[in-house]
Amino acid sequence: QASPSARSFQLDYEHNCFLKDGVPFRYISGSIHYARVPRPAWRDRLLKMRMSGLSAVQVYVPWNYHEMLPGVYDFAGNRDVEAFLDLTAELGLLVILRPGPYICAEWEMGGLPAWLLWKPDIVLRSSDPDYLAAVDSWLHVLLPKIKPRLYQHGGNIISVQVENEYGSYYACDYGYLWHLLGSFRALLGNEVLLFTTDSTRVEELRCGTLQGLYATIDFGPGTNLTEAFDAQRHVEPKGPLVNSEYYTGWLDYWGEAHASTSAAWVAQGLEDMLQLGASVNMQYMFHGGTNFAYWSGADYKDQYKPVTTSYDYDAPLSESGDPTEKLFAIRTVISKFQPLPVGPMPPATPKYAYGWVALQKYADLLDVLDVLCPSGPIQSQFPLTFEAIKQAHGFVVYRTQLPRDIPDPATLGAPPHSICDRSYVMLQKEYQGTLERDGQITLRVTGRAGDTLDMLLENMGRISFGANISDFKGLLGNLSLDYSPLRNWLIYPLAIDTAVQQGWPHAATPNSSSRGRAGPAFYSGIFETPGIAWDTFVKFPGWSKGQLWINGFNLGRYWTQRGPQQTLFVPGSVLHVDRPNNITVLELEGAPLTPLLLFLDQPVFNRTLGHST
Repeated sequence: QASPSARSFQLDYEHNCFLKDGVPFRYISGSIHYARVPRPAWRDRLLKMRMSGLSAVQVYVPWNYHEMLPGVYDFAGNRDVEAFLDLTAELGLLVILRPGPYICAEWEMGGLPAWLLWKPDIVLRSSDPDYLAAVDSWLHVLLPKIKPRLYQHGGNIISVQVENEYGSYYACDYGYLWHLLGSFRALLGNEVLLFTTDSTRVEELRCGTLQGLYATIDFGPGTNLTEAFDAQRHVEPKGPLVNSEYYTGWLDYWGEAHASTSAAWVAQGLEDMLQLGASVNMQYMFHGGTNFAYWSGADYKDQYKPVTTSYDYDAPLSESGDPTEKLFAIRTVISKFQPLPVGPMPPATPKYAYGWVALQKYADLLDVLDVLCPSGPIQSQFPLTFEAIKQAHGFVVYRTQLPRDIPDPATLGAPPHSICDRSYVMLQKEYQGTLERDGQITLRVTGRAGDTLDMLLENMGRISFGANISDFKGLLGNLSLDYSPLRNWLIYPLAIDTAVQQGWPHAATPNSSSRGRAGPAFYSGIFETPGIAWDTFVKFPGWSKGQLWINGFNLGRYWTQRGPQQTLFVPGSVLHVDRPNNITVLELEGAPLTPLLLFLDQPVFNRTLGHST
């Protein structure tokens, strides 16, 4: 072990490699996101990565996970990035850190905090002074935690990525990259190796790279290696060949088939790159994990495409952290190039099928607004966005009255792209149907003057890649009835998670006035474990779409009707052994006649039900 004074991690432009303490070095790395893995499982996942033969892990820091409100920081519990980094060091892994400020990662808004949009005309990822001021105040909090953990200072962080695939973004603002370079250097020092990652496309490498940042590339299996690394050589004639994101799998979108990538194909591509002497990060992903709560992002590819709750990614380590055939194929390839650690691969975590659990309807959502919005509604002539009322995630109710009698069906409609992202429509508390972004944006309704019209708006995740405009949520335009705008709205920002974390609705008595099974409603139930709290997967037979909490922990969105994902991963660490487990479900469209959940010992990822996009 070199003394801290002698420790160095540098580029060798003469021999086209990295130098670690002056010795040629190549890394074989894998990506893991601490925000997608329950803290009690961190050690298990990292140990399995170490035993796969990896020398390093690549880690994103999602800004919005730590600064939920301006100037309010959270580094506790699952957000304790320092504890995570210390664990990587303890297990003998090096770290390639990617602190953003933008990370993509199919994470809500690419890691940027939604509160940036409180200033509606802000230009994200640019030299906009308001954006840069927010970035700088964040970097001044984050990077001082990182500096002592740099390799040069006796830590295990060998390199730090600046921004993320910036070349894919329309702005192409070199002033922004210069600003970041200056901030990173000022806060981390001049020794640390800073780099960028972009695709192999010429125009993306032109906009995403900058003198003073080492340019690396990303591509998946089946790529022509000569062409790919020629693209890197075009911007970095000398230095190590690096693929910073080698795709071991791919993500899933709601309503599309479950993605999978063959193990043999991934292993062969890895072997070919290692033969060339390249450094490789298996990102994407080595272990994907789960988009708990509201953290999944969305892509924009001709239309809005929200990402599923499972971030399994068909990765070498499954969503629940189990070694797969792909992991062993990769490990075999690695063993040809460097010795594997001594010892066995830790086994899959134990799973338990807790079986059927009966729920009962607690109340329709509209009947518990006093609990979910204790501060009462905001009055506005026309609808306001989530951002205008400072609601980042989840749900908001928009309420108004019909201005006149409508004996014959009239068209209730919204302008294109103004329902963000789904709207559950109730008239006199009767569910009428759903409007959705890039889908159905009108309904036919009848009613009387003064009838209450409620729209529950759901944020399905802000776009993390593919859009050049900010992704505002809620009702972005005027709702109209036969083309005349509806006015005088009451807007209720719902704090559902706050209520559920405080034990609601289990501490309350069921609301007996609840009507039928259609429309947004809460269901609750309890189950006991047979003395063991093991990982499990919950299935929603006959349910439509909604959100699940167990013991106050938000496990994410289910969308049985659209698929492909049919089960949600429930980490054993959220379950109680010594007392009943409280289940709360918010079903948005319609529950089955007999509301049951089924706990299984394996996931169901790939059943897409008859939905045509």
